[in-house]
Amino acid sequence: MSPVLVAVAAVLAVLAALTVVVVVLPGLVVDHDLAGARIGAADRVGAVNNVRTTLLQAVGGAVVLFGVYATWRQLRVNQEGLNATREGHFTDRFGRAVDQLGNEKLDVRIGGLYALWRIADHSPHDREAVVSIMAAFLRTHLPWPPQMPDSPAAHTAINRVGPLETRTADAQVALTCLGALCKDRGSDWLNVSYTDLRRADCDGLSLHHINFDGACLEAASIYQVDLTGASLIAANMRHVELGSSVLHKTRCIEADLRGARLVRTDLSESDFSDADLREANLRKAQCRCATFAGADLRLADLRGTDLTGADLTRARLEGALAGNLTIWPAGFDHEAAGVVTAEDPGAEPNILLHAAAIARDVPPLRSA
Repeated sequence: MSPVLVAVAAVLAVLAALTVVVVVLPGLVVDHDLAGARIGAADRVGAVNNVRTTLLQAVGGAVVLFGVYATWRQLRVNQEGLNATREGHFTDRFGRAVDQLGNEKLDVRIGGLYALWRIADHSPHDREAVVSIMAAFLRTHLPWPPQMPDSPAAHTAINRVGPLETRTADAQVALTCLGALCKDRGSDWLNVSYTDLRRADCDGLSLHHINFDGACLEAASIYQVDLTGASLIAANMRHVELGSSVLHKTRCIEADLRGARLVRTDLSESDFSDADLREANLRKAQCRCATFAGADLRLADLRGTDLTGADLTRARLEGALAGNLTIWPAGFDHEAAGVVTAEDPGAEPNILLHAAAIARDVPPLRSA
């Protein structure tokens, strides 16, 4: 049947229904209510008109309700269409941004990384995928030990390695994006293990529950960073700047932290078993209930460090510095362990500006 005939049939049906409601039904209702009783013609007409008015009001109300429903339904259909269009737009942008990451030109790859960051900010549905892509970008572009011909060799002295943002700018952007997007992320593990992050800039980022096992973070600037629950097993963290960072319940088992600066860091309940902390600066660090079993703390600076409840079983402390403000575990004899008592250094110097911190020449280690 053609649409025109359907429309005509619908109009005729509506007219017939209105005729019944306005002409036929009021008289039937009045006769039913009278139940055979007789009234004057004028009274009957008045009763019929009253019923007709009531029925017309009911029909008008039904029309209004139907109009409201129709409007709501149309708005919902329009919203679903807009959402579908928006999702399609995000999908197109997502695909183009991912394609840019494989481009040979550095500026195009950086543009793709920033585009993905923007997509993650505006599309919670795509946020986790973007975070995983950033982590995969770091693993594939910065493997440790280095495999790229233009990357400094693993044995290159750190003072001859440039900051990450100058030697591999796109990787630094990916790391920054990752640290920014992880701020509101849950506690699921994210794999960035065995990556070359020498002299990386991580200041102020959120890197909690990230797996950095086997990574090289030598001379990286990790100032005021959230590393809660992160894993840094066997990581190279020589000369790393960790001042004022949070390493609560972080695993640094067998990590190399020689010459690292951990001033005012929160190391509570972290595991440094068999870690190398020679010449590390832990002044005023919070190490409550941390594990240093088998750790090498020779020549470390522990002045003002809170080691309440810490496990120092088999730890080597010969030549480590401690002061009157150092708090030792109950019953621990630090003098018998070879700790040297020294005056408290007082106020800590301000952290170097970011650019200077990741480009400075680090002093040679006496324990090398």
